[in-house]
Amino acid sequence: MYQAPRGTSDILPKEQPYWRYVEQKVVNICQLYGYERIDAPAFEDTGLFTRSVGEETDIVEKQMYTFEDRSGSQLTLRPEGTAPVCRAYLEHGLHNLPQPVKLYYMASIFRYERPQAGRYRQHYQFGYEAIGDDDPALDAEVIDMAWQFFESLNLHHLSLQLNSIGCKQCRPVYLAALKNYYANYTNDLCSDCKTRLKRNPLRLLDCKKSSCQEVALSAPKSIDYLCPECNRHFEALQSHLRLLKLPFVINHYLVRGLDYYTRTVFEIQPESGGAQSTLGGGGRYDDLIEELGGKPTPAIGFAAGIERIILNLKKQGVPVPPLPSPQVFIAYVGDEARDEATKLASGLRKKGIGVIEALGSKSLKAQLRQANTLGARHTVIIGEQEITSGTVILRDMTTSKQKTVPLNELEELLR
Repeated sequence: MYQAPRGTSDILPKEQPYWRYVEQKVVNICQLYGYERIDAPAFEDTGLFTRSVGEETDIVEKQMYTFEDRSGSQLTLRPEGTAPVCRAYLEHGLHNLPQPVKLYYMASIFRYERPQAGRYRQHYQFGYEAIGDDDPALDAEVIDMAWQFFESLNLHHLSLQLNSIGCKQCRPVYLAALKNYYANYTNDLCSDCKTRLKRNPLRLLDCKKSSCQEVALSAPKSIDYLCPECNRHFEALQSHLRLLKLPFVINHYLVRGLDYYTRTVFEIQPESGGAQSTLGGGGRYDDLIEELGGKPTPAIGFAAGIERIILNLKKQGVPVPPLPSPQVFIAYVGDEARDEATKLASGLRKKGIGVIEALGSKSLKAQLRQANTLGARHTVIIGEQEITSGTVILRDMTTSKQKTVPLNELEELLR
């Protein structure tokens, strides 16, 4: 028996109401804030990700699905959603449009990592990017949009975490201070953090190991090293968030896991879950477009994993609406009636009425049992007598009451 590869899952029909519920909320919130949909390829040139995400990140070093195609090109299945959007922004000249350009996506993401609840090797993500403006008000709008999205899902007891990690002018001083501090605790660090200390010190604050978290408690804070411009940006952002009445808290250990972030970083977490159960997050990446070959272009974005959102919907017991399904089942008795049932089903479908038609040679009792299992609201029954009289039997499946109605009145009655 073949099985789905480890770290992947089938989304079965019973799960689909959750997915459609979340996707519809995504579309609604993006329309409210003026974002347009973009769909990028599932794989890109490997260099796009090594250059944008960072060669010394866990994603590039351990998690990417990279392969060589028949022409010898190095390609990688998309491990995150922002870089492909930025590549499309440059490739298609979107910088010529009024800025900021606002785009959103829903896409599959591929990362080779240890599967766990809400985290898969192929998972699905929705995200949005606002490219072309550095106004702190835009940061606040992006954060507000994320918060309103989760509220529209009826998810509660969430925490908005906020930090600023500075820019390429002020961050080197902060990184030097981090290295100096952690140099005194090398024996207390996990093996990954010992490597990060040399190659990517900002990620030291992001380690989930308890021993490393303990060391991080007294580590230097990035906001104490911000240059005047970054400090003004961060203060203005907080002022905008207060204006919007968003209940944020400053988290000095929040850095996010990708190298392209600058200044604003934020996450939305369940109050009881902590960073490992983060629902979504994002931040500024003012240098990324330039890194990819464009002109200096400020930008900010957000992304959230759909599986983890659904996990929290279930945990909080949020009811989701069922998907629409055919409300009419057509049953028949006899071969001649079967042909009439087929014609009737086709005619009703052409009129926009959803129909499930009985198949095979089941008894009428078995057909009614099937209609009940499928949740049909009404069953139309056709037999030889009904063919002769130009009628059908219309049965209400919730009350089991039925009546004979003229065939030419059936469509109106069903509507």
